[in-house]
Amino acid sequence: MGFRAFSTPLLLLWLAAVPPLHAAEDPLGATVFRQNCAVCHETAQPGGRMPDMASLKRRTSAEILQALETGIMQSQGGNLTSTERAAVAAWLGVAPARPDAASANYCANEPPWEPKDADARWDSWGGGPENLRFQKNGGLATADIPSLKLRWAFAIPNAASMRSQPAVMGGRIFIGGQDGSIYALSAAKGCTHWAGKLRSQVRSGLAMAQLRNRTLILAGDVTGRVTALDAATGAEVWSTQVEGNPFAMVTSTPLVYEGRVYVGVSSREEPEAARPNYICCTFRGSVAALNAADGTIIWKTWTTPEPPRPRAKSRSGQDVLGPSGAGVWATPTLDVERNLLYITTGDNYSDPTTDTSDALLALEPKDGHIVWSKQFTKGDAFNTTCVAPVKTNCPDSAGPDHDFGASAILVKLSSGRGVLLLGQKSGVLHAVDPDKKGELLWEEHVGKGGPLGGIQWGPASDGAKIYVALSDMTVPGATGGLFAFQVANGERVWRTPNNFCSGKPMCRPAQSGAVTAVPGAVFSGSLDGHLRAYSAATGQVIWDYDADHEFRTVNGVKGTGGSFDAGGPVVAGGMLFTGSGYGAFGGIPGNVLLAFGPE
Repeated sequence: MGFRAFSTPLLLLWLAAVPPLHAAEDPLGATVFRQNCAVCHETAQPGGRMPDMASLKRRTSAEILQALETGIMQSQGGNLTSTERAAVAAWLGVAPARPDAASANYCANEPPWEPKDADARWDSWGGGPENLRFQKNGGLATADIPSLKLRWAFAIPNAASMRSQPAVMGGRIFIGGQDGSIYALSAAKGCTHWAGKLRSQVRSGLAMAQLRNRTLILAGDVTGRVTALDAATGAEVWSTQVEGNPFAMVTSTPLVYEGRVYVGVSSREEPEAARPNYICCTFRGSVAALNAADGTIIWKTWTTPEPPRPRAKSRSGQDVLGPSGAGVWATPTLDVERNLLYITTGDNYSDPTTDTSDALLALEPKDGHIVWSKQFTKGDAFNTTCVAPVKTNCPDSAGPDHDFGASAILVKLSSGRGVLLLGQKSGVLHAVDPDKKGELLWEEHVGKGGPLGGIQWGPASDGAKIYVALSDMTVPGATGGLFAFQVANGERVWRTPNNFCSGKPMCRPAQSGAVTAVPGAVFSGSLDGHLRAYSAATGQVIWDYDADHEFRTVNGVKGTGGSFDAGGPVVAGGMLFTGSGYGAFGGIPGNVLLAFGPE
């Protein structure tokens, strides 16, 4: 799956006060970059897995420094001194926003928060344990959607991407940022109730857990940690390191059910394989159950049961550790009726391949043991060097990178029959039988698939139809688009391609972000910077919002919109909320949370 950060306060203040320097003014930053970073970034292709120079130069100095110190480039940054890291960040990045800007516009004269009295909410990745991503009672009528207007915009300082899907409860919306910040805002006004911080960059969407005496906000970060904050105050309640591998991260939005938190662990080791002389690979995926009250780990199950060990050298003569990989990128799905927890897995990173990669695993929720599994792509060992000019660390099997980034969707048909729906990066939508250990019911091809291709972060279903967005970002001539299929038999109902990029230079029509459905309509964002609503019956676009521009924000921070990717829109209380901006993989950077309501 595509890989997707805090410094000390003194360094952040220093970066805020000093404008970025150029090579002539800062030979140290230029020299350190050339010696340690240029081998990957100067040869990277626009829109690829590794950020190219143009993409890096759009990021703030603070963001780059955070990535080097506690983020996805932590291992590379660990080889540099603090002075060298700061010099690279200052030379390469743009000036960060003032550090106190996020504290502007605090709410005044607001009544006490009463989350238990609220019936309008979206408090998980998929809107419930089945991960349907269908909001039945969101208060947004189909007739109102064409008249949706922007009510307010909130900007997160020093951000280039809005990956983290927000959560809504009790008239408040909670959003996480690249800098580890978590904000509690008024859903109606966008004013700030509180601002808190995790120990590192927020990487998952936000979820909520209601305990007997408090409500928690849960988030996974880029270091493999899950943290719970008090939703009323922002104070940290607990923080648990779910996985200690140095490349582990939690992209899986936690799933909360009856006092337990279920979460998967993915990794950023795939790009590490591009480093010269790196011995690939050490990470193996897992899923864990935590106690919601205190964060203690109840059980943990490896998706690759055998630990990596030295293997024979690859054909290129490189040392190899394996098996590895099979990370869990997506939120688990809970089947209460069958008492099973479903997780989808990623590819292996090195040989040998395993039968639990690119697979659906069904686990016992009580203790985590694997009850049954079904693999959809065999022999898929892949890492970043497989798409690089020099394929030193590419596994001999050189898999197609057809892992799962989307959660399983559990649908119960009107007949009472259960169906599990699985969108894969191969571009295939699978429907399997949960009563027959994943026996295939039907499957449909929606695209060509591959790295950054196929079905990325997930479809949505209203129980009768499933709505599937297509990425195929790196496929020449691909137009993305949205598809609708009948859940019962896989019959295609409609397809609406994304033809809006015609004639626009550098425009990307891929629809990679998660889809969201409401009665009568479907929302899907695109890398072209547009969020669109489609008729659930016909696929006709009934609303289109272009977010690729600057915004006047309620908190006074400079805000810009951009591509839509990763987390999808959420609907609650008659409003639609979504993050806009995705600076990775050639997308349009942005840093705003947008709130829409009918006129």
